[in-house]
Amino acid sequence: MKTQQTLLFLSLTLSAALLSSASGQQTSPTSPAETPAGVDKSLIKDIPPARAVDAPEVSAAQTTTSKLVYGLLSDSRYAYRPRALDDALSQNIFTDYFEALDGAKLYFTAQDVEQHAALRTGFDEAIKEGNVGPANEIFALYQKRAVERMDYARSLLKQDIFDFTGNEKWYYDREDAPWAKDTAELDGLWKQAVRNDWLRLKLAGKQPAEIVKTLDKRYANQAKSALELDGEDSFQLFINAYANAIDPHTDYFNPRAAERFNQSMSLSLEGIGAVLQKQDDVVVIREIVPGGPADLSKKLKPGDRVVGVGQGAGGAMEDVIGWRIDDVVEKIKGPKGTQVRLDVVPAEAMLDSKPARLLITRAKVRLEEQAAKSKVIEIPANGDMPERRIGVIELPAFYQDFEGRRNSNGDYASATRDVGNLLEQFKQQKLDGVVLDLRNNGGGSLNEAVELTGLFIDQGPVVQVRESGGRVAVEGDRNAGVAWEGPLAVLINRGSASASEIFAGAIQDYGRGLVIGETTFGKGTVQNLVDLDRWPANEGQQFGQVKLTIAQFFLPGGSSTQNKGVVPDIAFPVTVDASEFGESTYDNALPWSKIAAVEHTRYGNFEPLLPKLDALHDARVAKDKEFQWTLEDVAEFKAERDKKYVSLNETERRAERDKQSSKTKQRQAERKALGLPLDPLADDSDDDGLTANERDVAKDAAREKAAEDRPDPLLRESAAILADATTLLQTDRALSAQVLTAAKTPGHWAD
Repeated sequence: MKTQQTLLFLSLTLSAALLSSASGQQTSPTSPAETPAGVDKSLIKDIPPARAVDAPEVSAAQTTTSKLVYGLLSDSRYAYRPRALDDALSQNIFTDYFEALDGAKLYFTAQDVEQHAALRTGFDEAIKEGNVGPANEIFALYQKRAVERMDYARSLLKQDIFDFTGNEKWYYDREDAPWAKDTAELDGLWKQAVRNDWLRLKLAGKQPAEIVKTLDKRYANQAKSALELDGEDSFQLFINAYANAIDPHTDYFNPRAAERFNQSMSLSLEGIGAVLQKQDDVVVIREIVPGGPADLSKKLKPGDRVVGVGQGAGGAMEDVIGWRIDDVVEKIKGPKGTQVRLDVVPAEAMLDSKPARLLITRAKVRLEEQAAKSKVIEIPANGDMPERRIGVIELPAFYQDFEGRRNSNGDYASATRDVGNLLEQFKQQKLDGVVLDLRNNGGGSLNEAVELTGLFIDQGPVVQVRESGGRVAVEGDRNAGVAWEGPLAVLINRGSASASEIFAGAIQDYGRGLVIGETTFGKGTVQNLVDLDRWPANEGQQFGQVKLTIAQFFLPGGSSTQNKGVVPDIAFPVTVDASEFGESTYDNALPWSKIAAVEHTRYGNFEPLLPKLDALHDARVAKDKEFQWTLEDVAEFKAERDKKYVSLNETERRAERDKQSSKTKQRQAERKALGLPLDPLADDSDDDGLTANERDVAKDAAREKAAEDRPDPLLRESAAILADATTLLQTDRALSAQVLTAAKTPGHWAD
């Protein structure tokens, strides 16, 4: 197995992303309606009559791809846990496909599902034969229901249903709910959903006329987005229903999705260096990537609208208003050194203003915002505890530019190389310890996890990989020496998965550092990207790629992280319950297991130290306002989540809003009084009732950027715990002798 081609990461639900802009579906004929008091009927555009939606045609490439994916997933030479594509699996695919289209069960009725009941045991043969036509028919029904539901939602805006003095509730969590028995039941659900949308805007200070205008446009845009989905979208969703039925982390990527995935892993792209967002019918610049062609041109800024694209210095200009965003992106990006022309309407100008025409030369752009970053936290002296300076490295993913590495030109993105450079800076600054922050790091390259661990241990096994036939291979650090010899802590949470769990688990098995935070996700399987174009010897990109589970990994001590995750040495408050998020929530996840340990150095045993660290931690956070606020917020969040509904009583909702606003202001005042860092979002924390594409793009991007500077009491406390451990081991010789047991300890925990 070639390690550099092996991928480990938290499986993302592509279908959810695919449909996020088209969250609508089924309806009933609209009935005569009254207009809410004070609202001009002319504000509500005419709703067209119900329209038919044709099922996408099945292409020859899709037929071939379906057969290729079947061959791959049913073959034990490739798949770690192959499953026969039979009637039993077909039933799983049937259920998963409907839920991929309508996970909230707000669009299809039980009748819609049952009219396709024959496919419960028919999808297996369809996939084997490459006949995805039946799935496309269901997809077309989804689009029809989406438009009908949005039309119904718009019709409600004309009715006098927006009285909020009663005790009604909107039960928004319908993941485990049954399908609505008929259209009338769906109407009732949507009536409450629309009323909630209205109430949110009303609480944000919007007047009825503005609310109607906003919601009418919102629902119309969602209907349009649903109709923009095409046969490629349908095919990817359906084949993923099959892939995910095998196991939670096996996925199919069509050629465009595969390119996006490889881009995210390499932290680079070839284009102009701009983050784009769809707003109504126009693509808008959301961010400019520092150092990219767009940035260097000084001619583009957040909020500018791209209305036309032309290739080269003289190619024809294409009007891209109304296009899907991924189609516009496809036109703008291109090989480095080539040119693209953009017609751009400035943010401050009316959309019908004459656009400015820009000529930009594309380049390879490094996505630095997604790379490893560092900061230094100063822990002040306290009693017997001296002042400490702790370095923090935030690593959002275990990224690697696989193609760049294969080319052996030395110029490729690598999480290990970036972290190594930051550690060298920390050594020059003579810092007292390092916290590696892996919170919400969903994984990435197995090779990077192994090499990154090697920065902190002096040779040895890092992970054991068991393949489908039972053979176990050991991947480890073969390089002598370490990049960081000092004290180390790893900060994790429930969003830390895959490669993050390999690293944290190995550090724990070696006794090389403290692991702090929450129990991790529990993903202990290995995936490999398989290019489907290699079998038909296809020179182009027609068939896409499969991210296939090929093995299970185990830590040096023999334990799997599968389902159970990595349990921290020092636990922080649980923000997400294991019953709601994590590997254990998947019905078809592999069980936890264990194999024999492999010999590895045990640098330390932190068990004797943990009671003292817990006591110091508990005493400190009891006096830490920000940490206590975090505990309060977690408790409130859990209580709200457990309700699974929101009240539609305006007085009650306004009281809740006022309470939250008052709490935010009070905390900001306390921050000022105590000399704590201010929350940059405190003045902009109230719900505005808008969706992401309805806000001012530039302001929303700036707000997102400001959120990175919000106070982080969990990170600060992690640094304080590491500082405690360092001091205790330096001042208590007996304790140090118990904890640091290895003959060759790579870290100077005690002098």
